[in-house]
Amino acid sequence: MTSLLYKSFREPVWMDVHSPGATTVPKRVYNWLKDPASLTRRVTDACNGQFSVRVRCQGWGKAMNSESRLLNLRLRATCLIREVELLCDDEPQVFARTLMPVRSLHGAARRLSYLRNKPLGKVLFADPHTRREKLQIARFLPQHKSFHEAVAHLEDVPDDLWGRRTLFRYAGKPILVNEVFLPTLVDRVPGPHIIV
Repeated sequence: MTSLLYKSFREPVWMDVHSPGATTVPKRVYNWLKDPASLTRRVTDACNGQFSVRVRCQGWGKAMNSESRLLNLRLRATCLIREVELLCDDEPQVFARTLMPVRSLHGAARRLSYLRNKPLGKVLFADPHTRREKLQIARFLPQHKSFHEAVAHLEDVPDDLWGRRTLFRYAGKPILVNEVFLPTLVDRVPGPHIIV
């Protein structure tokens, strides 16, 4: 029964960043979640030490159900999935999971499959034609798959985490970027100041 329960809650509940439910998000976290600028740039600016990207894995995998819907793919479609950590002095600040559908890896967008430890944000935001089409946020709990992936390195595991996912249009192709914010970032560094 436990394994079935875990499987049924592999994904958090996603909501629009400006939905009424977003009022439950702690303000210091919400400022990070709704920031429209490049997260790579924001984390780099907030890092007093050496910023780097560590690739945890990259390969072909299945999109989760809600990811398939957002990317307008058939259910559980195969994508190139890249999971990385954004680090400051080798300490993870953000866990990111990017999905690139097969049909998105043609033409100029093909370069995204060869990023290695180069930040995705630098590539996306360097192109003035990149568009952010949708921004959703979610609270990650221990029953969610991405929660465990994000806290794998932590000795003191928090009760929850907050994250966002952004549907980008890069070189005319859809790319989905999931970002889970770790306590090392949101507890120690104030979020970007955003004028609403």
